[in-house]
Amino acid sequence: MAKAGNTEQKVLPYLEPITAECGVELADLEFVKEGANWYLRVYIDKESGVTIDDCEAVSRALEAKLDEADPIEQAYILEVSSPGIDRPLKKDEDFVKYQGEMIDVKLYKAQEGRKQFQGKLLGLADGVVSLEEDGKTFAFERKDIASVRLAVLL
Repeated sequence: MAKAGNTEQKVLPYLEPITAECGVELADLEFVKEGANWYLRVYIDKESGVTIDDCEAVSRALEAKLDEADPIEQAYILEVSSPGIDRPLKKDEDFVKYQGEMIDVKLYKAQEGRKQFQGKLLGLADGVVSLEEDGKTFAFERKDIASVRLAVLL
């Protein structure tokens, strides 16, 4: 059985030139097993928003490269999409780019009696994510965070 992290590392050298050529940013990459199937999921983004044509261009180019090189041992399903309006923030650059935006933070263990927080992203420094919620500042170490996503406000 393949390890997801290893497979993602094998795919990156093929994917990065393709995203650059297509004028999109690689937002995230994951190789996960769901039920009986493995999925290689590529999330792309760009300032003006991702179109179906962007997804198709990356998918076709990546599929051709991966078919030629065959770096993934087992069968998988390739999916290319936008990270969505509630995109996860994973890379350090994400925390800089979206500073000042509203985010949702989910923790592995409760802090102050809660596992979920929503507030304005103040930033990331020395592995600590800070946010302001109702005038109060909260700081969480990245190792304690299950996920950080842009908040969807209704």
